[in-house]
Amino acid sequence: MTAIDSVLANGVFGSAAGVSEFEAVRDLVGDLGRRAFDARLGRRRRPETFDGQLWDALTGSGLDRLTSVPENEAGPADLAVVLYELARYSAAVPVAETDLLGAWLAHRAGIVAPSSGPLTAGRGTGTVLGGLVTGAAGAMPWARTAVARVVLVEIRSAGSPAPTQHVALLGATDSVVTDGMNLAGEPRDEVSFAIDVRTLQPVDPAVADEYERRGAWARCVQLIGALDAAAASSVLHCRERVQFGRPLSRQQSVQHTLAVMAGDIERARAAVTLAVAAAADFGFADRRTEYAVSVAKTVLGPVVGSVTAAAHQLHGAIGTSIEHALWLSTLRSRSWIDEFGSTATHARRLGRTILSEPDFWDCVTGSQQASAPQT
Repeated sequence: MTAIDSVLANGVFGSAAGVSEFEAVRDLVGDLGRRAFDARLGRRRRPETFDGQLWDALTGSGLDRLTSVPENEAGPADLAVVLYELARYSAAVPVAETDLLGAWLAHRAGIVAPSSGPLTAGRGTGTVLGGLVTGAAGAMPWARTAVARVVLVEIRSAGSPAPTQHVALLGATDSVVTDGMNLAGEPRDEVSFAIDVRTLQPVDPAVADEYERRGAWARCVQLIGALDAAAASSVLHCRERVQFGRPLSRQQSVQHTLAVMAGDIERARAAVTLAVAAAADFGFADRRTEYAVSVAKTVLGPVVGSVTAAAHQLHGAIGTSIEHALWLSTLRSRSWIDEFGSTATHARRLGRTILSEPDFWDCVTGSQQASAPQT
């Protein structure tokens, strides 16, 4: 994959000029995201509402199922551009859940999912009783809006040494949705279900691991977009806000804070770019991609805390109001960093991987590829 380093833009305070193989997609999604963002100004609410107009525009451009439709010939790097740009504009559409998770999970299980409309995906547990599987999946993104819900169900059977993984496609008639939301106000719903055991499709346990890896990868990419938006808003505010007769950006302490913020984001961008490159080169099932995703998650953890805190400090009280766009980026960042495995979980996994290497220094510095990480 060429020009992979341009996938997640070229700097905190705006994309550098230049043409790359992703430029057309970036321009298209950026324009759609900007229009959607402007259209929703003054109409923000909690919980967040689905942006049907933006979704229709993405569908018309083939971006709702970019990688899950083979004819598109698109891969992880292309999807990373879409997710990054949509996150920059706090788009209220479940593209990652539809394309990277829901459609993929249904395909792996041999289930035909709806070819149009938003999907969502989640993990749950189930119990078999009288030919029915009853259970629940918590914190499913946009479950209330999705035309179908693809659930990876873990079933523990009597006498079985280990739980088995199955995939179920849930519609409106066999599931009940209880509304919920995350810190940012994005829908994170609980889905209860009771379905015929014969409709469940068994899958290999490795599918569950890849599902978590795909979700963590998507959140890492989205986090860079959200952090870039928070940084750009901070710079603009400090340039425009005048205090003691001069812009805030002229004060040395403010300049220092902005510089530290930029450095933190660039450090995280480098780690996430590695994860994008690994997924593009090796696929999500590869252990090297798992290693790269854990690196990105581990790096992003402290960066999210420091950047969001600095952004709110620079904005002052106005940044916490629902009328201001900053909280859309910062609260999403705070929410996304804990999804699909916390920073501590990925840090422990990364530590075990490095310590299991014969020469862990080569593993840390990248002079040799990591072997199979232990979970």
